[in-house]
Amino acid sequence: MSRRREHTPSRPTWRCRVCGIAWPCSAAKLRLLGEYRHDRAALTVHLATLQAEAVEELAALDPDVSPAHLADRFLSWARARA
Repeated sequence: MSRRREHTPSRPTWRCRVCGIAWPCSAAKLRLLGEYRHDRAALTVHLATLQAEAVEELAALDPDVSPAHLADRFLSWARARA
């Protein structure tokens, strides 16, 4: 039986280990939304922590990395809908 591969970030590039796109990819977002479905605030804190780590790691690779772009990438999709 094959083990399902998780859509997790490859550091320091912050690209998905499975699909290779910028993490969090769609599959990772769906998994995280399901995992934190009863606590959206905790999801936001978790993602903000990861986003801060990504800013630091990606800045070492590319000094022109945009913290605002990364905040959008990591956090905008996870906000609770009204």
